[in-house]
Amino acid sequence: MVERLDRAWRVCATGFCFSSFGVGGLLLRVLVFPALSLLPWSTETRQRACRDVIHHAFRLFLWLMRSVGVIGYEIRHAERLQREGMLVVANHPSLIDVVFLMALTRRADCVVKSGLARNPFTRGPVLATGWVQNDSGAAMVDDCIASLRAGNNLIIFPEGTRTRPGQPLQLQRGAANVAVRGGFALTPVVIRCEPPTLTKGEKWYHVPVRRPRFVIDVHPDVPPAQWVAPGTDDAMAVRHLTQSLSEFFSREIRRAGA
Repeated sequence: MVERLDRAWRVCATGFCFSSFGVGGLLLRVLVFPALSLLPWSTETRQRACRDVIHHAFRLFLWLMRSVGVIGYEIRHAERLQREGMLVVANHPSLIDVVFLMALTRRADCVVKSGLARNPFTRGPVLATGWVQNDSGAAMVDDCIASLRAGNNLIIFPEGTRTRPGQPLQLQRGAANVAVRGGFALTPVVIRCEPPTLTKGEKWYHVPVRRPRFVIDVHPDVPPAQWVAPGTDDAMAVRHLTQSLSEFFSREIRRAGA
C-alpha cells in the first residue's frame, strides 16, 4: 500500500515538475530574455547572460525534482566542470541529462535539434543563448570549434538521441570531429540512472516502482592523442576516436552494473 501511494505521488509530482518546466520556459521567452535584449550589451555578452539564466534555472529545476521526491542524485568530481573551453561528452540515458550538465556547467553551449527553435516552450532559450543547431551540416563543426575557442563549454551527446534500454551505444562522429579538427581534449561524463526513467520512447507518467537515482560521474580529460596513434589522418582519427569513446562509455556503464 505504501509503495502504491509513493508511486502515485511521484506520478503527480513528475507532472507538476514538467508543467513548471514548460511554464518557466515560456516566462523566460516572453519576459526575461526580451528584457535582457533591451540592455546595451554586445551579442556575446547578452548570450552569456542568457546562458547564466539557464544555468541557474536548471539548478532550480533539479532542486525541485529532488525536493518533491521525483529523483535522487549524486554528483562525482563536479569540480572538473568548473573550467572554461571544455568539450564535454556524455552518454544519454534520460530526458533530463542535459539539465544536469547545464546545471553543473557555467557558460554552457550545446548542440540542439533545430526543431527546438520552433517549439514554443524551448524557442526562447535556444535563440537567446545562441546554442549550436544541428541542421547546418559541416558548418556545425566549425560553429562548435568557434564556441570552444571563445571560452564556452560545449556539451555534446555523441549518440545524438537517448539510448534505447538494452541496446548498444551507437555514437555519431560529431564530437570526435570537433576534438580532432579543433585539437580539444574530451571531458567524458558518465550518466547512470537506476532504475531507468524518462528513457527513449517512455512517457513521463511511466514512473518506475522506486525513486530513480542518478549518478553523474565526471572523468578526467582525454586528449585525442591518448586514443589515436600519432600521424593518423583526420578522417581515420575521427573514426578511431569515436570507436574508443564508444568502448569507454560501454565499459563504464557495464562496470557500474557489475
